[in-house]
Parts: sequence; structure tokens; C-alpha cells
Amino acid sequence: MRVSRRVAATTALGTAGAVGASVGFLFGETVLARRLIGVTDARPPSPDGLYGDNLSGDTVRLLVLGDSAAVGYGMQTQMTTPPALMGWGLAQLVQGPVQVHSVAVVGAESSDLADQVDRGLEFGADVAVIVIGANDVTHLKSMTGAVDDLQVAISRLVAAGTEVVVGTCPDLGTVKPLMQPLRSIARLQSRRMARLQTVGAIEAGARTVSLGSLLASLIREHHDLMFGDDRFHPSASGYAAMARALLPSLADAIHERRSEPLEEHPGETEEMMPVEEAAEEASQRSGTEVRRAGRWAGVLRRLR
Repeated sequence: MRVSRRVAATTALGTAGAVGASVGFLFGETVLARRLIGVTDARPPSPDGLYGDNLSGDTVRLLVLGDSAAVGYGMQTQMTTPPALMGWGLAQLVQGPVQVHSVAVVGAESSDLADQVDRGLEFGADVAVIVIGANDVTHLKSMTGAVDDLQVAISRLVAAGTEVVVGTCPDLGTVKPLMQPLRSIARLQSRRMARLQTVGAIEAGARTVSLGSLLASLIREHHDLMFGDDRFHPSASGYAAMARALLPSLADAIHERRSEPLEEHPGETEEMMPVEEAAEEASQRSGTEVRRAGRWAGVLRRLR
């Protein structure tokens, strides 16, 4: 599947000549940033398990796919990882236990989703959450190719009977080790990625939640609190903010799967618009959910 050329054209940034002239410089800046950020072989404890086992409702099976943000890179306890936070939070929202299985991998790009889906299909998930895209941007991968890979992964999960929620690419312009002009370019490119992901995910049958602007606003105000020691990956508070943004959409997916009425929250508004406009709208407002509504898209604006 391909995102339409019209969408790619309307979200393109800069000219091919300008990009080509700056590739060498940007590559050097990226290498330097990676050295400043550093890496570690440490991995958080596995989040796999049953959450909310004291609740009496039907068990929900939650599959987590994606990159280091989905893994919870840098966390040292199970309950500070995003899969565990989402498992526990979803159990409270649907009033039933949630079985969590994570196949997310640190450093994953969208092309790695095929292997993750292979490993996750046997789990038989009711709902899956995918957080991906940042490494595609920092490694200068083709965005249309990355979205194609995301669409294929979504389609396979949907065909297996799984509801899918995609957390779109975060705003990389908030990462301090990235120096100018790389930081500004990273912001533009990550936002472009998020818009393309929104359109592609909706076309493939998923719903999306914009993470970029939400985390960006929190990071600007509380940078030391929201980032971990490497100044690139989120802290426990940053991961919690991400999980909180995704949870209402995960709960809505389960309620719709069960043909149950959706819970309404004060301050939420929904508007119908073309998918491309919905993607742009989501990129401008934190925590916005976009879902398919016939030939249009429903844009659900949630309070921060």
C-alpha cells in the first residue's frame, strides 16, 4: 500500500536540491548527536503479565509493538515501562484484567514491524498499540517507505481481528543533544512523519494518537523531568505522559469491539473532516485522536 502522492506532496518540506546539499552536514551532526546521547545494553524488566487480576471483567489481550519508546528504554522497574502502565491503566478503564505482551525492540525502525507482527500474531491480541517512527527520521529513512511498512503491519493485525492504535512519531526537535540546524530539521521531519503516519494508519484501519505536540509541550516546560539521563529517551514521567495519552483510545477500541457505549469526558470535542486535514489538525494539538468515519475522519480533541 502507498500513501497517496498528493498527501506526500502536500507534506513535503524543502526542495530536493536543498536536501541533497545538506546531507553531508546533517549526517555529521547526527553522528555527533548519537555520541552525545550514548547507548546502553541495559533493558527494563519484561512487562509481560496480567494486570488488574483483582477485577472481574473479561480479560483483554494487549500487544505492544514499536521502538525504544514502546519498550521503555532506560527504565529499571517493570511498572515504569509503557506496556505495564498501559496494561494497568487499561484494566481500570475497562474494569477487567489485561494480559500484556510486548514485542517492541530498542532501535526498531518501521521496517522491523514485520518481524514484530510475526512474533505477536500468536498472542491473539484484542488490541495492539504501535509506537514507531523516530528512528526512521534520525536514520534518514524514506518516509513513504516507513509508512508503507506501518500500513502492512496494521493490515496484518486488523486481518487477525485486532484493533490497532498508533502513537505517531514524537517531536524530535525537543532533543537537546541535537544541535542547530539539525534540531529544527528534526522537528520539521518528525512532524511530517507524524502526518504521513496518520493518513497511512487511517487508510489501513487503525486509529492514531498524536504524541509529538503533547510531549513537546511537557518537555519545554519540564525538560529535566520528562527526559532520562541520556537526554534523548523519556524519563518515567515522560513515559507515563505517553501512556496516558494513548489509554483513552485503547479503551475506546475495546468498548467498540464489545459494542459497548463509549465513555464521554467533559471537554472532549469531535469534528468530521477529510483525512489529510485531520492529520494536519492532529499535528497541531496534543493528544488528538483520529479515527476513520466512513469516507472522512473523526478528530477527537482530548484535554491535555
